[in-house]
Amino acid sequence: MIKWALIFLVVGLVLGALGFGGLGGAFVGIAKFLFFVALALFVLFLVLGTVAAKKIT
Repeated sequence: MIKWALIFLVVGLVLGALGFGGLGGAFVGIAKFLFFVALALFVLFLVLGTVAAKKIT
């Protein structure tokens, strides 16, 4: 998911540099959304992994 966020970020920056500000802003917004979803999933799985590891040992 981070890979897609980086792709959308680069495409958004290129579109913004070429003068397509509205479309570039939309791509950057999608990149921010994907980044925060990936970050939330990472934290969720980190917590679930530590809880499961404590129950095993």
